Amino acid sequence: MLQESRMDNEIQLISDGDGVAVIGDPTAVERFLVSEGLPSKDLGLQRLRPVLGVAAGVAHAGSEISANSGRWVKLTEESAQAIKKYGLMKSSKTGLSMGVVQAKDQAKGIKGIVQFAKGPGSLVANPAILAGAAGIMAQVAMQQTMDEITDYLAAIDEKVDDVLRAQKDAVLADMIGVEFVIAEAMAIRKQVGRVSEVTWSKVQSTSMTIARTQAYTLRQLDALAEKMEHKTKIGDLAQTSKEAESKVQEWLAVLAQCFQLQDANAVLELDRVLDASPEELDQHRLALRAARQNRLEIIARSTGRLMARMDAAAGTANTKVLLHPTASRAIVHSSNHVATGVVDFHGLLGIDRSRQSLEAKRWVEAATEARDRALETGAGGVDAAGRLGNEALDLAKSVRNKLSSRIVDRALRRHGNDEEPANQD
Repeated sequence: MLQESRMDNEIQLISDGDGVAVIGDPTAVERFLVSEGLPSKDLGLQRLRPVLGVAAGVAHAGSEISANSGRWVKLTEESAQAIKKYGLMKSSKTGLSMGVVQAKDQAKGIKGIVQFAKGPGSLVANPAILAGAAGIMAQVAMQQTMDEITDYLAAIDEKVDDVLRAQKDAVLADMIGVEFVIAEAMAIRKQVGRVSEVTWSKVQSTSMTIARTQAYTLRQLDALAEKMEHKTKIGDLAQTSKEAESKVQEWLAVLAQCFQLQDANAVLELDRVLDASPEELDQHRLALRAARQNRLEIIARSTGRLMARMDAAAGTANTKVLLHPTASRAIVHSSNHVATGVVDFHGLLGIDRSRQSLEAKRWVEAATEARDRALETGAGGVDAAGRLGNEALDLAKSVRNKLSSRIVDRALRRHGNDEEPANQD
């Protein structure tokens, strides 16, 4: 009886870097999550029973699954800090961090120390259950991202549909059909509870179409970056920046949709492996994770190059703001708009900790400040121009010192009226 009481107070934690599975007695799990203030969703451990039930030596494991609750917590800065204090220990073999919290019957919640799960009473001590739980965790994490992408696309999905339907290129046109096929497979999975060979046969060829669409979209973003790089005149930069402002958001949305469909494919693929070859599930999970990370790095590099070109264009605009006030402000505005979109996109896909995104965040703050100051001062002459950047300020001071007062007054009048000089070089 004492052993049973100890078991009822045992909370098992598994982290794969994207989320944390909290497994144990339903009451103890709920108390742990409430005490830590962690929002969660059902992990769906019961999905492991059909697979484990036919395997040798796991009958007891099946009953353990029935008696335990599993909840999934997304790893954010807040939840990571809450879990970090328990000092989970990482396995070099599986890449998972694991541990057990001994729950205490105290009013202020759960306290205890973490240790590796051992003995027949621990779910994570069973390799089959651990592999299955890790696979389900990966699926829940990807479904969470898919839901977030759906929300992201909600405000602009009409534009995305326009982009897809307006393209004569079959690479983009095929995306609509792929979306229907995968949505149908996900609906069947939800209803049946598994992915049969028939269902999988309908979607297994869609990955090539999604990959082609992603590559095509990245090329469009790279083309915009190259176009920015080859423009040297302020007028040309302003026009190209405006084009980027209107196009980048649409291409990012298509890219997000590609990522969403790739995650959906991975969810279906893990279900198929769980059903057909459960002994390969853990290695398959790790392979899918590596492939997903590779996609994120490719996307981060491409969007990072675009941000660097927009940043350079804004820098050029700042140096020429006295002579070209309207065009310079337009370039800064477009760069700020693109940077904000890229930062939001990075955060959506979970790459907000990358170097490119951090640089983009700093640029957003700087560009926003410059824009706001320019709007506040209005036609404030050389002083207003100077507030757009240190280089522009140095230029204004140089003009004051070297030019006659008549020429300075003329420059001030032009800036105050927002008139563009005829020479755009």
